Amino acid sequence: MILVTGANGNLGSATLAALHARGAVARGGSRTPGEGMRRLDFDDRASLDLVGVSTLVLVSAGYAEDDRVVARHAAVLDAAVRDGVGHVVYTSLTTAGDHLGFALAHRATERLVRASGLAWTILRNGLYAELFGGLLRWDGHAVESAFGDGALAAVVREDLAEAAAVVASDPVRHAGRVHDLVGTPVTAGQVAGGLGVAHRTIGLGEYRRRLLEETPGLSAFQPPMLVSIATGVRHGFLDGTAPDLTDLLGRPARDPLAAAVAAASAVRPGTAGR
Repeated sequence: MILVTGANGNLGSATLAALHARGAVARGGSRTPGEGMRRLDFDDRASLDLVGVSTLVLVSAGYAEDDRVVARHAAVLDAAVRDGVGHVVYTSLTTAGDHLGFALAHRATERLVRASGLAWTILRNGLYAELFGGLLRWDGHAVESAFGDGALAAVVREDLAEAAAVVASDPVRHAGRVHDLVGTPVTAGQVAGGLGVAHRTIGLGEYRRRLLEETPGLSAFQPPMLVSIATGVRHGFLDGTAPDLTDLLGRPARDPLAAAVAAASAVRPGTAGR
């Protein structure tokens, strides 16, 4: 059986759906499990029952400081070794993202995966097209960002989920491999063009100020992470392409520009309920 962690999240649920579409025997695990899921709370080691799991798709458990994220992943990997899991597929971060504010937790987890003694595959996922579009800020009838003219080799989340399902369905073929899953470069200006509006660039300091002062609900660790994405895109560190994604999918990737435009449109003021 294949088990997908974080199965109530966007990537986990899409991966589970892609596995089912392929006819795979797969279940989801979650801190708040739905019907047919296992309860898996990474902060509660007693809940980490992986008995009967042949392949574990470990969807990275972000949304915390690095030490907590790595401790969560370590607990799951310990349980996987204890319970005889045969293979772990870890959803990591694109190689080009080494400088990003959340890269170290991914790279530390990759070390743990390699040292676990389990057969493994690492999927170094590019940043989502949906995230790129969602990070654009509306100002009247224009969008603003700190991305400047830089491009992001963005990936549609559904493609990453399908790639994970391809690997988890045939893990032996991908054992010991690192796949760099990046897409087609997209700029904020192109997204604005797709929306039929102008794009204005703001400085990184202004972006940080707005995150700290004008964005409710952010945890303390999140503004530096978001600013690191902005400066990485702005200065051309995240626009490189690779063939791994289309090779795994066996088809062209979905259009990241269309996904980014849809995401930006969804957060446009006055569009709720449309």
